[in-house]
Order: sequence, then structure tokens, then C-alpha cells
Amino acid sequence: MTNVKRFYIGGSWISPSSGATLDVINPATEAAVSAIALGTEADVDKAVAAARTAFASFSQTPVGERVDLLRAIAVGIRQRESELADAIVTEMGSPRGLALALQAPAGRFHFATAAKFLASYPFTEALDTSLVVSEPIGVVAMITPWNWPINQAACKIAPALAVGCTMVLKPSEIAPLSAVVLAEIVHDAGVPPGVFNLVQGDGATVGTALSVHPDVDMVTFTGSTRAGIEVAKNAAPTVKRVTQELGGKSANIILDDANFAHVINRDAFDMCLNTGQSCNAGTRMLVPAARMAEASAIAARAVASISVGDPADVGTTVGPVVSQQQWDRVQELIQSGIDEGATLVTGGVGRPDGLDLGYFVKPTVFADVTNDMRIAREEIFGPVLVIIGYEDDDDAVRIANDSPYGLSGYISGSHERALALAKRIRTGEIHLNGAGPDFDAPFGGYKQSGNGREWGAHGFAEFLETKSILGAFG
Repeated sequence: MTNVKRFYIGGSWISPSSGATLDVINPATEAAVSAIALGTEADVDKAVAAARTAFASFSQTPVGERVDLLRAIAVGIRQRESELADAIVTEMGSPRGLALALQAPAGRFHFATAAKFLASYPFTEALDTSLVVSEPIGVVAMITPWNWPINQAACKIAPALAVGCTMVLKPSEIAPLSAVVLAEIVHDAGVPPGVFNLVQGDGATVGTALSVHPDVDMVTFTGSTRAGIEVAKNAAPTVKRVTQELGGKSANIILDDANFAHVINRDAFDMCLNTGQSCNAGTRMLVPAARMAEASAIAARAVASISVGDPADVGTTVGPVVSQQQWDRVQELIQSGIDEGATLVTGGVGRPDGLDLGYFVKPTVFADVTNDMRIAREEIFGPVLVIIGYEDDDDAVRIANDSPYGLSGYISGSHERALALAKRIRTGEIHLNGAGPDFDAPFGGYKQSGNGREWGAHGFAEFLETKSILGAFG
């Protein structure tokens, strides 16, 4: 990657203001595979100034031009999906099959979806004699995580471009390589200079500089709840808009009329995808207490069948977690489950047999978990499933809602019963009977899982200001 140690500012790849660099570590080998430049406040100032200058003209571009830009980016992603997948495998350890099937294509889906909705989006509304106008908010700072790097960048960039905003992206310094490829795609698609800018760096320096910057009108952040709180504090003095997609500890309710063999096998396997490093993963499985032994046995068999290993191997299902720090945290929480008295059904502390190098974790299942244990309260972000018993539907709802988080949820069983329970769960989304993601539907959380919504037309609203023009109609 020729641009990996440069920043994309004002339509050009430029040298950073500092010579400081940071190694990019392949989590499967623990070896440095590249290095990025670390940005400074000076680099942020340049990028924000470029975005501010570009906003005056880009905010006024015709909708048709922006539709064409979004479609061109989607085409560019499709053409370079294999390269994006390679970067994601290397930087954060996603199994190559997952990187090709979901990680890289997710970016294309968000840009194509934004183009679809933009073509007919209602930016104006007539109210008697007044005209209500939705206008782009301005310069947007985007701080994105490492676990779904292209997905999380695209679901911010696409709606911001759609409505006429300009932006500065700071990807995770842990997984920054795919963002360089994405920036090249955006450039090649013909996005005007200054509209999209990329500055690499750490959260303490670049993230903070963006959050406090007086010429940034909005910060959109995805990451941990702890980091999200700091972003909000930093942004508060300038009263800029802050939207956040944060942590999760999603409940997965298995009703007593569900097909246990099918549903639990499916959901235990799915929970381990991306090595459990998904904020919306169904990591708390709720089952009828009387059927705990049956459920845990099915989950154990499903998890035991998972192939853990080199993420570059197309036969691998679960790769490593992203870093030594993350591996240490997962190990600590697995041990806490053992210490607090949960039943360790399979997995446990340490690396899987035969994997002595790399940040690999044993896919783990705990049974007989109570909702006050750390493994039921805290986001583990690893392939660890906890199974909690409930007495009846009301008890299942109570346990599901007894969490500081509210990002996602899952319910399997008879449709009408599952739908009725879904309306009682305090989360931003619920998957019924194995329903997959819907790129048209809004994504975001309640409570400490964040605020605001991404994806589809609902994601546009976060990047818009509302103006009332009174007396516009006679």
C-alpha cells in the first residue's frame, strides 16, 4: 500500500506533520505487517479546514450528482472487494470466508442503499404556510472501530455524502489498512476535493482533536461505551451533535416451542462469527430453566464443531481476537465465570490446542449463568456464550431488559408469540426466528448502547438540520 503512511486531505495523499508511526499487528501471527503514520492536531486542523471549505459547494450539489457518486463508490468497492478482504484478514483477523462474504461487501451494500433512498428522499415538507427544509449539518467527524472496519465506515460515509455533508474519517489505529483502500476508492469515484478526508491516529490524539474541534459540526462514533462517554464529554463544550453506536450484551430468547436442536445449534454457531467481536451478537442465551441441560448440550456440540485457526484459510470459521489486550480481557472474563460458579460446558481459559501463537481463544459455553454475573453483565467481545434459565415469558423479558445495554436481541419460537415479546424488549432491533440483517432498516441502540440510528433512509436524519421557513406559501 503506497498510501499507508500518508493522509488523504483535500483530494490528495499528503505527508503527515509528524514522523511518528505505529505498527499494525497481524493478530494471527503477532507480527508487525505494516505501519501507519500517527496524526496530530495539526493534521486534524488541515483536514477539517479542507472539509469546511468544500462544504459550501458540496452541500448545494444536485441530488442526482450525489446519487451518481454513491453508485460509483459501490462499484469501486465491488471491483476491489478481494483487496479489502485481504486487508481485513490481515489487520483484525477476520476469517477470509467471512471477509469475502460480509465484511468487505457490507460497504457496497451501504452505498447502494443510500443511493436508492436518496433518489426520492423528502428534503422539504409543506406545512400550511410554512416550508420545512432538511439541510446537511456540515462537517462530520467519523471515528470508527476495528471489528467491522468497512461496514462501520461505510454506514457513516454513505448517508453523510448522500445529504451533502463533508467529513473527516479516523479509522481504528488497530485496523487501519482497509480504510486506506476505501479512501482510494472514494477518490477514484470522483468525490470532490475536501469532501472526504482521512487522518490516521489514536483516539487520545486524533479522536480528541476531532471531538473538540470548533469547526466540526457533528461527531459520529462507534466503539466501546467507555470511549463513547469520553467523546461526548469532549464534544460538549462546542455543543456539537454526537451520535453513538456503542456496546451490547444482547439477549437471545429461545421459547419453549422453538426447535431447540436447530435454533440453538444455529445461534451458538452464529454467535462465534467474527470471533464473537460483534456488538450485536446474541451472547446471552435465555432458555427455559427446566431445559438447561438439553440446551447447553446442543450449544456445546455446535461450538465444538467450529474450526479455529489461520484466518487466511478459507476453511477457518473463527480466527483470533484482535489484540493481546483483547485476548487478556476475554481470558479474565472466562475465569470470572468459572470463579462465580457458572458451569463451564466447553472451552475455557487459554489457547485452543495446537495454536501457541496468535490471539486465539477457545470457543466457550457457560451454563447455569445468573444475570448478575460479570459474564452476563459485561461485553466480552469474544466467542463466549452464556446460557441463562428463565421461568416464563415475563421472566424472559425481565432478564433480557435487565442490562445497561440495549443494542440488539433475538427471539425464536412461534411467530406471533415472538413478535409480541419483541415489542417488550428495550433494544434498537430484534431478530425474529433467525432473521438476518436488513440494510434498509435502522440500526442503533437504547440505553448505554448509544443514540441515533444508522443504515437506510433513517440514517440520513442524523446528518441533517431542520429549518422552518415561515410564510413561504401565501
